[in-house]
Amino acid sequence: MIDSGDTAWVLASSALVLLMTPGLAFFYGGLVRQKSAVNTIMLSFITIGLISVQWVLWGFTLGFGPDLGGLGIVGGLEWLGLNGVGGEPGPYSATIPATAYMIFQAMFAIITPALITGAIVERMKFPAFLIFIVLWATLVYGPVAHWVWSFGADGKAAGWLGKLGALDFAGGTVVHINAGVAALAAALVLGRRRGYGREPMPAHNIPFVVLGASLLWFGWFGFNAGSALGANALATNAFVVTNTATAAAALTWTFVSWIHTKRPSVIGAASGAVAGLVAITPASGFVTPLASIAIGIGAGVFCYLAVQLRVKLRFDDALDVWAVHGIGGTWGALATGLFATVAVNALGDNGLFYGNPNQLGEQAIAVAATWVYSFVVTWLILKGIGLFTPLRVKEPEEERGLDVAEHGEPAYTS
Repeated sequence: MIDSGDTAWVLASSALVLLMTPGLAFFYGGLVRQKSAVNTIMLSFITIGLISVQWVLWGFTLGFGPDLGGLGIVGGLEWLGLNGVGGEPGPYSATIPATAYMIFQAMFAIITPALITGAIVERMKFPAFLIFIVLWATLVYGPVAHWVWSFGADGKAAGWLGKLGALDFAGGTVVHINAGVAALAAALVLGRRRGYGREPMPAHNIPFVVLGASLLWFGWFGFNAGSALGANALATNAFVVTNTATAAAALTWTFVSWIHTKRPSVIGAASGAVAGLVAITPASGFVTPLASIAIGIGAGVFCYLAVQLRVKLRFDDALDVWAVHGIGGTWGALATGLFATVAVNALGDNGLFYGNPNQLGEQAIAVAATWVYSFVVTWLILKGIGLFTPLRVKEPEEERGLDVAEHGEPAYTS
Protein backbone atom coordinates (compact mmCIF):
# COMPACT_ATOMS: atom_id res chain seq x y z
CA MET A 1 0.00 0.00 0.00
CA ILE A 2 1.10 3.56 -0.68
CA ASP A 3 2.49 5.21 2.44
CA SER A 4 1.94 8.98 2.60
CA GLY A 5 5.07 9.55 4.70
CA ASP A 6 7.30 7.64 2.30
CA THR A 7 5.75 9.38 -0.67
CA ALA A 8 6.19 12.80 0.90
CA TRP A 9 9.84 12.06 1.69
CA VAL A 10 10.61 10.87 -1.85
CA LEU A 11 8.92 13.91 -3.41
CA ALA A 12 10.79 16.24 -1.03
CA SER A 13 14.01 14.42 -1.84
CA SER A 14 13.31 14.84 -5.55
CA ALA A 15 13.07 18.59 -5.02
CA LEU A 16 16.31 18.56 -3.04
CA VAL A 17 18.11 16.71 -5.81
CA LEU A 18 16.79 19.14 -8.42
CA LEU A 19 18.20 22.02 -6.35
CA MET A 20 21.63 20.43 -6.73
CA THR A 21 21.79 21.31 -10.43
CA PRO A 22 21.41 25.08 -9.89
CA GLY A 23 23.89 24.61 -7.04
CA LEU A 24 26.25 23.00 -9.52
CA ALA A 25 25.69 25.94 -11.86
CA PHE A 26 26.84 28.36 -9.15
CA PHE A 27 29.78 26.11 -8.24
CA TYR A 28 30.99 25.81 -11.82
CA GLY A 29 30.01 29.37 -12.74
CA GLY A 30 32.16 30.80 -9.98
CA LEU A 31 35.16 28.68 -10.96
CA VAL A 32 35.39 29.86 -14.57
CA ARG A 33 36.60 33.19 -15.89
CA GLN A 34 34.15 36.09 -15.91
CA LYS A 35 33.78 36.11 -19.69
CA SER A 36 32.19 32.63 -19.74
CA ALA A 37 30.22 32.59 -16.48
CA VAL A 38 26.77 32.91 -18.08
CA ASN A 39 27.50 30.16 -20.58
CA THR A 40 28.70 27.84 -17.82
CA ILE A 41 25.56 28.43 -15.76
CA MET A 42 23.42 27.95 -18.86
CA LEU A 43 24.92 24.51 -19.53
CA SER A 44 23.57 23.23 -16.21
CA PHE A 45 20.26 25.07 -16.44
CA ILE A 46 19.39 23.94 -19.98
CA THR A 47 20.23 20.36 -19.01
CA ILE A 48 17.29 20.46 -16.59
CA GLY A 49 14.97 21.22 -19.49
CA LEU A 50 16.47 18.76 -21.94
CA ILE A 51 16.63 15.73 -19.66
CA SER A 52 13.28 16.41 -17.99
CA VAL A 53 11.64 15.86 -21.38
CA GLN A 54 13.99 13.08 -22.54
CA TRP A 55 13.42 11.14 -19.32
CA VAL A 56 9.63 11.14 -19.70
CA LEU A 57 9.71 10.25 -23.39
CA TRP A 58 12.30 7.46 -23.44
CA GLY A 59 14.98 7.84 -20.77
CA PHE A 60 13.10 6.20 -17.90
CA THR A 61 12.16 3.12 -19.85
CA LEU A 62 15.74 2.61 -21.07
CA GLY A 63 17.07 2.82 -17.53
CA PHE A 64 14.36 1.19 -15.47
CA GLY A 65 11.91 -0.44 -17.84
CA PRO A 66 11.49 -4.23 -18.21
CA ASP A 67 14.80 -5.72 -19.27
CA LEU A 68 15.31 -6.06 -23.02
CA GLY A 69 16.05 -9.65 -23.99
CA GLY A 70 17.01 -10.76 -20.49
CA LEU A 71 20.58 -9.58 -21.04
CA GLY A 72 20.70 -7.04 -18.21
CA ILE A 73 22.00 -4.33 -20.57
CA VAL A 74 19.14 -1.90 -21.19
CA GLY A 75 15.42 -1.57 -20.63
CA GLY A 76 12.89 -2.15 -23.37
CA LEU A 77 10.39 0.36 -24.70
CA GLU A 78 7.34 -0.87 -22.77
CA TRP A 79 7.30 2.33 -20.66
CA LEU A 80 7.87 4.71 -23.57
CA GLY A 81 6.25 8.05 -22.75
CA LEU A 82 5.56 6.65 -19.25
CA ASN A 83 3.06 4.19 -20.66
CA GLY A 84 2.00 1.98 -17.75
CA VAL A 85 3.82 4.13 -15.17
CA GLY A 86 1.15 5.62 -12.95
CA GLY A 87 -0.06 6.18 -9.42
CA GLU A 88 0.18 2.60 -8.25
CA PRO A 89 3.36 1.17 -6.67
CA GLY A 90 5.82 -0.33 -9.16
CA PRO A 91 8.62 -2.89 -8.90
CA TYR A 92 11.00 -0.43 -7.21
CA SER A 93 9.01 0.33 -4.07
CA ALA A 94 5.80 -1.02 -2.60
CA THR A 95 5.00 2.16 -0.64
CA ILE A 96 5.26 4.98 -3.19
CA PRO A 97 3.62 5.58 -6.58
CA ALA A 98 5.64 4.49 -9.60
CA THR A 99 5.55 8.08 -10.85
CA ALA A 100 7.18 9.25 -7.60
CA TYR A 101 10.07 6.85 -8.20
CA MET A 102 10.25 7.99 -11.82
CA ILE A 103 10.57 11.69 -10.95
CA PHE A 104 13.10 10.96 -8.21
CA GLN A 105 15.27 9.15 -10.73
CA ALA A 106 14.71 11.95 -13.24
CA MET A 107 16.63 14.30 -10.95
CA PHE A 108 19.61 11.91 -10.97
CA ALA A 109 19.42 11.72 -14.75
CA ILE A 110 19.51 15.54 -14.92
CA ILE A 111 22.51 16.23 -12.71
CA THR A 112 24.71 13.44 -14.10
CA PRO A 113 25.29 14.94 -17.58
CA ALA A 114 25.37 18.42 -16.00
CA LEU A 115 28.42 17.29 -14.03
CA ILE A 116 30.30 16.66 -17.28
CA THR A 117 30.03 20.32 -18.27
CA GLY A 118 32.83 21.28 -15.87
CA ALA A 119 35.31 19.60 -18.21
CA ILE A 120 34.28 21.43 -21.38
CA VAL A 121 33.54 24.97 -20.18
CA GLU A 122 34.78 28.04 -22.06
CA ARG A 123 35.19 26.27 -25.41
CA MET A 124 32.28 24.05 -26.53
CA LYS A 125 29.68 25.31 -28.98
CA PHE A 126 26.18 25.41 -27.54
CA PRO A 127 24.41 23.52 -30.40
CA ALA A 128 26.94 20.69 -30.18
CA PHE A 129 26.47 20.59 -26.42
CA LEU A 130 22.70 20.18 -26.74
CA ILE A 131 23.11 17.22 -29.09
CA PHE A 132 25.77 15.68 -26.87
CA ILE A 133 23.67 15.84 -23.70
CA VAL A 134 20.68 14.07 -25.25
CA LEU A 135 22.81 11.38 -26.86
CA TRP A 136 24.89 10.83 -23.74
CA ALA A 137 21.84 10.51 -21.51
CA THR A 138 20.37 7.99 -23.97
CA LEU A 139 23.42 5.90 -24.83
CA VAL A 140 25.47 6.08 -21.63
CA TYR A 141 23.42 7.07 -18.60
CA GLY A 142 20.36 4.93 -19.35
CA PRO A 143 22.25 1.66 -19.91
CA VAL A 144 24.56 2.10 -16.90
CA ALA A 145 21.60 2.90 -14.66
CA HIS A 146 19.95 -0.27 -15.93
CA TRP A 147 23.06 -2.36 -15.24
CA VAL A 148 23.08 -1.36 -11.58
CA TRP A 149 19.59 -0.36 -10.46
CA SER A 150 16.97 -2.12 -12.58
CA PHE A 151 14.61 -4.72 -11.15
CA GLY A 152 12.17 -7.13 -12.72
CA ALA A 153 8.54 -7.64 -11.82
CA ASP A 154 9.67 -10.42 -9.44
CA GLY A 155 11.58 -7.90 -7.34
CA LYS A 156 14.97 -9.33 -8.31
CA ALA A 157 17.86 -7.48 -9.93
CA ALA A 158 17.57 -7.36 -13.72
CA GLY A 159 20.78 -5.50 -14.66
CA TRP A 160 23.96 -7.52 -15.02
CA LEU A 161 25.87 -5.62 -12.34
CA GLY A 162 22.93 -5.85 -9.98
CA LYS A 163 22.78 -9.61 -10.56
CA LEU A 164 26.51 -9.79 -9.92
CA GLY A 165 25.97 -8.24 -6.49
CA ALA A 166 27.62 -4.83 -6.98
CA LEU A 167 26.36 -2.28 -4.45
CA ASP A 168 25.62 1.34 -5.33
CA PHE A 169 23.13 2.91 -2.96
CA ALA A 170 22.78 6.33 -4.56
CA GLY A 171 25.01 6.60 -7.62
CA GLY A 172 28.75 6.17 -7.11
CA THR A 173 29.07 4.24 -10.37
CA VAL A 174 25.89 5.30 -12.17
CA VAL A 175 26.35 9.03 -11.54
CA HIS A 176 29.86 9.95 -10.45
CA ILE A 177 32.23 7.50 -12.12
CA ASN A 178 30.03 7.68 -15.20
CA ALA A 179 30.15 11.49 -15.38
CA GLY A 180 33.76 11.80 -14.22
CA VAL A 181 35.14 9.44 -16.84
CA ALA A 182 32.94 11.00 -19.52
CA ALA A 183 34.42 14.36 -18.51
CA LEU A 184 37.91 12.98 -19.04
CA ALA A 185 36.98 11.78 -22.53
CA ALA A 186 35.33 15.11 -23.36
CA ALA A 187 38.35 17.11 -22.19
CA LEU A 188 40.65 15.02 -24.34
CA VAL A 189 38.45 15.24 -27.44
CA LEU A 190 37.92 19.00 -27.17
CA GLY A 191 41.51 19.80 -26.27
CA ARG A 192 42.86 22.53 -24.05
CA ARG A 193 41.51 26.04 -23.76
CA ARG A 194 43.58 28.58 -25.67
CA GLY A 195 46.31 29.90 -23.42
CA TYR A 196 46.05 26.96 -21.03
CA GLY A 197 49.27 26.68 -19.06
CA ARG A 198 50.54 30.03 -20.38
CA GLU A 199 48.12 32.50 -18.85
CA PRO A 200 46.24 32.57 -15.54
CA MET A 201 42.67 31.28 -15.55
CA PRO A 202 41.48 32.10 -12.03
CA ALA A 203 38.04 31.54 -10.56
CA HIS A 204 36.17 34.79 -11.05
CA ASN A 205 33.74 34.53 -8.10
CA ILE A 206 34.75 32.48 -5.06
CA PRO A 207 31.55 33.33 -3.13
CA PHE A 208 29.61 31.66 -5.97
CA VAL A 209 31.80 28.58 -5.52
CA VAL A 210 31.03 28.35 -1.81
CA LEU A 211 27.32 29.03 -2.39
CA GLY A 212 27.22 26.28 -5.00
CA ALA A 213 29.03 23.80 -2.78
CA SER A 214 26.67 24.62 0.09
CA LEU A 215 23.60 24.03 -2.09
CA LEU A 216 25.11 20.75 -3.25
CA TRP A 217 25.72 19.69 0.35
CA PHE A 218 22.13 20.58 1.25
CA GLY A 219 20.59 18.89 -1.79
CA TRP A 220 22.72 15.79 -1.35
CA PHE A 221 20.65 14.75 1.64
CA GLY A 222 17.84 14.12 -0.82
CA PHE A 223 20.27 12.39 -3.17
CA ASN A 224 21.46 9.86 -0.57
CA ALA A 225 18.83 9.71 2.15
CA GLY A 226 16.07 9.85 -0.46
CA SER A 227 17.48 6.71 -2.05
CA ALA A 228 16.08 4.74 0.90
CA LEU A 229 12.71 5.44 -0.78
CA GLY A 230 11.08 5.85 2.60
CA ALA A 231 11.11 7.88 5.81
CA ASN A 232 12.87 5.21 7.84
CA ALA A 233 16.01 4.20 9.70
CA LEU A 234 17.96 3.56 6.51
CA ALA A 235 17.27 7.09 5.32
CA THR A 236 18.44 8.40 8.67
CA ASN A 237 21.69 6.45 8.46
CA ALA A 238 22.29 7.72 4.92
CA PHE A 239 21.68 11.28 6.11
CA VAL A 240 24.13 10.95 9.02
CA VAL A 241 26.96 9.32 7.08
CA THR A 242 26.55 11.79 4.20
CA ASN A 243 27.07 14.76 6.48
CA THR A 244 29.92 13.09 8.38
CA ALA A 245 31.91 12.00 5.33
CA THR A 246 31.48 15.41 3.71
CA ALA A 247 32.78 17.20 6.78
CA ALA A 248 35.75 14.83 7.04
CA ALA A 249 36.63 15.31 3.37
CA ALA A 250 36.36 19.11 3.53
CA LEU A 251 38.68 19.19 6.53
CA THR A 252 41.11 16.74 4.95
CA TRP A 253 41.39 18.58 1.62
CA THR A 254 41.80 21.89 3.47
CA PHE A 255 44.68 20.64 5.60
CA VAL A 256 46.38 18.67 2.82
CA SER A 257 46.30 21.69 0.50
CA TRP A 258 47.37 23.95 3.38
CA ILE A 259 50.44 21.80 3.93
CA HIS A 260 51.13 21.68 0.20
CA THR A 261 50.58 25.36 -0.71
CA LYS A 262 51.12 26.99 2.72
CA ARG A 263 47.64 28.56 2.62
CA PRO A 264 44.16 27.28 3.55
CA SER A 265 42.19 27.48 0.31
CA VAL A 266 38.49 28.36 0.32
CA ILE A 267 38.06 26.71 -3.07
CA GLY A 268 39.91 23.71 -1.66
CA ALA A 269 37.51 23.41 1.27
CA ALA A 270 34.52 23.58 -1.10
CA SER A 271 36.08 21.05 -3.47
CA GLY A 272 36.86 18.73 -0.56
CA ALA A 273 33.24 18.85 0.56
CA VAL A 274 32.07 17.87 -2.93
CA ALA A 275 34.63 15.06 -3.03
CA GLY A 276 33.28 13.73 0.26
CA LEU A 277 29.71 13.89 -1.02
CA VAL A 278 30.74 11.95 -4.10
CA ALA A 279 32.64 9.26 -2.21
CA ILE A 280 29.94 8.53 0.37
CA THR A 281 27.18 8.30 -2.25
CA PRO A 282 27.50 4.59 -3.15
CA ALA A 283 28.18 3.62 0.46
CA SER A 284 25.60 5.76 2.26
CA GLY A 285 23.05 2.99 2.66
CA PHE A 286 25.57 0.34 3.69
CA VAL A 287 28.17 1.80 6.09
CA THR A 288 28.39 3.09 9.67
CA PRO A 289 29.20 6.67 10.72
CA LEU A 290 32.73 5.67 11.76
CA ALA A 291 33.34 4.13 8.35
CA SER A 292 32.06 7.32 6.72
CA ILE A 293 34.85 9.29 8.40
CA ALA A 294 37.42 6.99 6.82
CA ILE A 295 35.69 7.33 3.45
CA GLY A 296 35.69 11.13 3.77
CA ILE A 297 39.38 11.26 4.70
CA GLY A 298 40.22 9.04 1.74
CA ALA A 299 38.20 11.27 -0.59
CA GLY A 300 40.05 14.37 0.59
CA VAL A 301 43.44 12.78 0.00
CA PHE A 302 42.82 10.84 -3.21
CA CYS A 303 40.89 13.58 -5.01
CA TYR A 304 43.46 16.22 -4.08
CA LEU A 305 46.24 13.99 -5.42
CA ALA A 306 44.21 13.40 -8.59
CA VAL A 307 44.06 17.16 -9.16
CA GLN A 308 47.85 17.34 -8.85
CA LEU A 309 48.16 14.47 -11.33
CA ARG A 310 45.87 16.23 -13.79
CA VAL A 311 48.03 19.35 -13.56
CA LYS A 312 51.18 17.33 -14.30
CA LEU A 313 49.56 15.49 -17.22
CA ARG A 314 48.32 18.85 -18.59
CA PHE A 315 44.93 17.76 -19.89
CA ASP A 316 42.37 20.51 -19.52
CA ASP A 317 39.55 19.11 -17.42
CA ALA A 318 38.81 22.70 -16.54
CA LEU A 319 36.95 22.21 -13.26
CA ASP A 320 38.44 18.84 -12.23
CA VAL A 321 35.36 16.72 -12.82
CA TRP A 322 37.50 13.63 -13.37
CA ALA A 323 39.55 14.19 -10.22
CA VAL A 324 36.57 14.85 -7.95
CA HIS A 325 33.81 12.72 -9.45
CA GLY A 326 35.70 10.05 -11.36
CA ILE A 327 38.31 9.36 -8.67
CA GLY A 328 35.98 10.18 -5.76
CA GLY A 329 33.33 7.86 -7.17
CA THR A 330 35.90 5.12 -7.73
CA TRP A 331 37.14 5.38 -4.15
CA GLY A 332 33.57 5.40 -2.83
CA ALA A 333 32.58 2.33 -4.83
CA LEU A 334 35.65 0.40 -3.68
CA ALA A 335 35.25 1.64 -0.11
CA THR A 336 31.72 0.21 -0.17
CA GLY A 337 33.37 -3.15 -0.82
CA LEU A 338 35.51 -2.58 2.26
CA PHE A 339 33.10 -1.12 4.81
CA ALA A 340 29.59 -2.37 3.88
CA THR A 341 27.78 -4.26 6.61
CA VAL A 342 24.42 -5.96 6.82
CA ALA A 343 24.08 -4.44 10.29
CA VAL A 344 23.20 -1.21 8.47
CA ASN A 345 21.26 -2.69 5.57
CA ALA A 346 20.12 -6.30 5.56
CA LEU A 347 19.41 -6.06 1.82
CA GLY A 348 23.07 -5.27 1.13
CA ASP A 349 26.07 -7.42 1.95
CA ASN A 350 29.18 -7.41 4.10
CA GLY A 351 32.41 -5.98 2.74
CA LEU A 352 36.00 -7.09 3.11
CA PHE A 353 36.37 -5.75 6.65
CA TYR A 354 33.31 -7.74 7.69
CA GLY A 355 34.57 -11.03 6.31
CA ASN A 356 33.43 -10.93 2.67
CA PRO A 357 36.31 -10.25 0.23
CA ASN A 358 34.08 -11.14 -2.74
CA GLN A 359 32.21 -7.86 -2.35
CA LEU A 360 35.34 -5.86 -3.08
CA GLY A 361 35.83 -7.86 -6.27
CA GLU A 362 32.25 -7.19 -7.36
CA GLN A 363 32.74 -3.49 -6.73
CA ALA A 364 35.96 -3.51 -8.76
CA ILE A 365 34.17 -5.13 -11.71
CA ALA A 366 31.45 -2.46 -11.58
CA VAL A 367 34.08 0.28 -11.47
CA ALA A 368 36.06 -1.14 -14.40
CA ALA A 369 32.97 -1.71 -16.55
CA THR A 370 31.72 1.83 -15.98
CA TRP A 371 35.13 3.36 -16.68
CA VAL A 372 35.52 1.54 -19.99
CA TYR A 373 31.96 1.94 -21.25
CA SER A 374 31.60 5.61 -20.31
CA PHE A 375 34.96 6.63 -21.76
CA VAL A 376 34.62 4.76 -25.05
CA VAL A 377 31.00 5.69 -25.79
CA THR A 378 31.50 9.34 -24.77
CA TRP A 379 34.50 9.54 -27.07
CA LEU A 380 32.51 8.05 -29.95
CA ILE A 381 29.53 10.35 -29.37
CA LEU A 382 31.70 13.47 -29.47
CA LYS A 383 33.66 12.32 -32.49
CA GLY A 384 30.39 11.52 -34.25
CA ILE A 385 28.89 14.92 -33.48
CA GLY A 386 32.08 16.55 -34.74
CA LEU A 387 31.48 15.03 -38.17
CA PHE A 388 28.31 17.09 -38.58
CA THR A 389 28.79 20.27 -36.55
CA PRO A 390 31.77 22.01 -34.92
CA LEU A 391 32.46 21.04 -31.31
CA ARG A 392 34.52 24.12 -30.42
CA VAL A 393 33.91 27.81 -30.85
CA LYS A 394 36.32 29.69 -33.10
CA GLU A 395 39.44 31.23 -31.63
CA PRO A 396 38.19 34.88 -31.66
CA GLU A 397 34.97 33.77 -29.93
CA GLU A 398 36.90 31.89 -27.28
CA GLU A 399 39.10 34.92 -26.67
CA ARG A 400 36.06 37.18 -26.36
CA GLY A 401 34.28 34.74 -24.06
CA LEU A 402 31.29 32.49 -24.60
CA ASP A 403 28.85 34.75 -22.75
CA VAL A 404 28.86 37.28 -25.59
CA ALA A 405 29.88 34.93 -28.42
CA GLU A 406 27.20 32.29 -27.77
CA HIS A 407 24.45 34.16 -25.91
CA GLY A 408 24.97 37.89 -26.39
CA GLU A 409 24.59 38.32 -22.64
CA PRO A 410 27.60 39.25 -20.47
CA ALA A 411 27.48 38.22 -16.84
CA TYR A 412 28.31 41.72 -15.66
CA THR A 413 27.74 45.06 -17.37
CA SER A 414 30.07 47.13 -15.21
